[in-house]
Parts: sequence; C-alpha cells; structure tokens
Amino acid sequence: MTCTAAKERVKTMDITSYTVEYIQDPTGILTGDRYEYFLDIDVDEDDELYSENGIKLRVLYYKNGEDERILNYHFVESHSGNILDFALDEVEEKKVSAFCRENLSQAQE
Repeated sequence: MTCTAAKERVKTMDITSYTVEYIQDPTGILTGDRYEYFLDIDVDEDDELYSENGIKLRVLYYKNGEDERILNYHFVESHSGNILDFALDEVEEKKVSAFCRENLSQAQE
C-alpha cells in the first residue's frame, strides 16, 4: 500500500510518501506485531545524506499493547538499494516513531 503523506518535517528531511506492511510471524513465537515502513524522504542538497538517486528510510516498527517503538532502521539509496551508514539523532528518531505510530492504521486495514 502506498500513501502520500503531508510533508512531515523531520529536522533536515521531509517525509514525502511511505509504504507500510504488516509482517507475519509464521512461527507464532514472537510477541507483538511488527510493521515494515519505507519512508521516501527529501533532504537538502547540502546535507551529507543527500543522494541524486533519492533516499528511503526503512523502519521496522513494533507494537504490543501500549508498547510501540522502532526496532531497527536503515537509510537506503532508492536507485541502488545500497544501505547507507547514517543514524537518526534523538529528535529525528522521535519524529519518525511518531509518524509510524500515527500511520499504523494504514497497515491494519
């Protein structure tokens, strides 16, 4: 499912669209639910994260009752699929987590 988001400001990057999918646990061993987000982001040309080919943020998001959080994330170059070695700062991570939480209903439909 592809959705277009109102540009959500995440410090130096804008979330322009996203996809989200529920990840099935075929074993039933894991507790809670897991969701995979791909956030299309725009960054300023002078940002070290900038790529002419575009950037996505792949986020593995966890929900178990009231416990919701990012389990893992990677910046990915859109064209090549290469993983980029960058990290979100604390403020950016909180904003991305809030974005995922607010848009979780899209994966549950």
